[in-house]
Amino acid sequence: MTVEHRPGADELLFLPLGGAGEIGMNLNLYGHAGKWLMVDLGVTFGDEATPGIEVIMPDPRFIEERRLDLVGLVLTHAHEDHLGAVPYLWERLQCPIWATPFTAAVLRRKLHEVEIADRVPIIEVPLSGRFQAGPFELELVTLTHSIPEPNALVIRTSAGTVLHTGDWKFDPDPLVGPTADVDALRRLGEEGVLALVCDSTNALVAGHSGSEATVRAELIRLFGRFENRIAVACFASNVARLESVVHAALAHDRHVALVGRSMRRIVEAAQETGYLTGLPDFVSEHDSGYLPREKVALLCTGSQGEPRSALARIARNEHPQVALEPGDAVIFSSRIIPGNERTIGALQNNLSALGVEVLTAEDEPVHVSGHPARDELARMYQLVRPQIAIPVHGERRHLEAHARLAKECQVPQAMAAENGRMLRLLPGKAEIAAEVEFGRLGLDGSALVPLGGALIKHRHRISASGSAVATIVMGRNGALLADPQVTLHGLVDPEQDGGALVTAADAVRSAIEALPLGQRADDAIVKEAARLAVRRYIHGERGKKPLTDVHLVRV
Repeated sequence: MTVEHRPGADELLFLPLGGAGEIGMNLNLYGHAGKWLMVDLGVTFGDEATPGIEVIMPDPRFIEERRLDLVGLVLTHAHEDHLGAVPYLWERLQCPIWATPFTAAVLRRKLHEVEIADRVPIIEVPLSGRFQAGPFELELVTLTHSIPEPNALVIRTSAGTVLHTGDWKFDPDPLVGPTADVDALRRLGEEGVLALVCDSTNALVAGHSGSEATVRAELIRLFGRFENRIAVACFASNVARLESVVHAALAHDRHVALVGRSMRRIVEAAQETGYLTGLPDFVSEHDSGYLPREKVALLCTGSQGEPRSALARIARNEHPQVALEPGDAVIFSSRIIPGNERTIGALQNNLSALGVEVLTAEDEPVHVSGHPARDELARMYQLVRPQIAIPVHGERRHLEAHARLAKECQVPQAMAAENGRMLRLLPGKAEIAAEVEFGRLGLDGSALVPLGGALIKHRHRISASGSAVATIVMGRNGALLADPQVTLHGLVDPEQDGGALVTAADAVRSAIEALPLGQRADDAIVKEAARLAVRRYIHGERGKKPLTDVHLVRV
């Protein structure tokens, strides 16, 4: 392999740039015969560590620099952490995209929002379909997950075959869509698989992940407990869960309203592709308020406590059309994504303050995971029998636990993947071929910014220590032509402590007047003297070291 990382005709390379060592932001590359294939292109969401950043995605620079060798992008399913970055990054790649009908329907709606839907070539592939992308012969294998049409991807090359699972589980009764194609997995194992690149999310969880059918039965039972309004918060993409809420409502003579834009968008995509059919029409948010409380069930976005979600606005009494009252109930039919504990807790406290009964998966079995627990992982290895196990889609502890399990399942070699680490699967024994640079991009308003840059560091400093700006007007001869002005952000309340601004400005004046006349003509010296004067004053008075800037105007 050359230093440009152009894969040879006898090589098969695997390079994750997102989703290895973390959950979310999946971006996987396979290299063979001079070409690259991308599998998934997803996002995660910002938190307190990334102020002002709502969406985070992998930096595609490595493959962007090689886009002429990129044969295309295959999407395993329609979750945000697998396709959410496409609207933001496709312009940098400009490659064809393969997806099943439901995934394509979801993606088109997202592309329409950023006004590029007419430019992105999306090729729909049926379930279990086969297609060619450059030197890669590809086949979809139907699995089950918490969204319609999840697929494993068989990648056949002249060097060997890889099975890339995407997100999956073995659900004997998924309710929406077929069960996993176990026969196809078994045939693949008999054919011979070089490597299994596999979901690790629940590698620390014993047993089986559970079935959607169990949740439906529980929701039907629980709906009989409540006499007033019922709201259910769940992931909008879990179409089987949405259908289960409708069945629970029907069993108790309730009408279902969709509350939240993503709920409506997913339902539209599902109905367009043949799901959620044969059900009563959903009522609108507006009309739900005119129905008796005992006749209403609300399907709401906001299971993770997102501040702008429908349920969060309802809990703050800020939703324009939907309200909850004492005696109503909210069922959280979802898991807590790590990192969201505080926002979910705040949401549930707000609901409790309204007199609403809150019920979660800790109280009743109202949620099952969409990812394989250890028994399901072991069964996958028994069916596929790969020579190499490559755990992905998990934090480091998940990857290591998965690698140990693979070895217990008699897999000859197990290598936990890491973002930026290029693995050569063939020829010879699998090994690390190179380390490549990788990074993160954050959506800051409408701009993509590197998360490792100065922008986020400055925001953290401002958040912790505030900021100060000193403005100075000086003549060419070094004389002050006006009193210095100091603005302090996040440090004082100007209405209650305006004297601090005056004192800080006096400190700037004194520092400048202490400079010899020759130095006052040097902008850099004047600015540094003023900056230090402000910082010393604030540190002495407040114990803070703010981010400080100086504006110097020469007249």
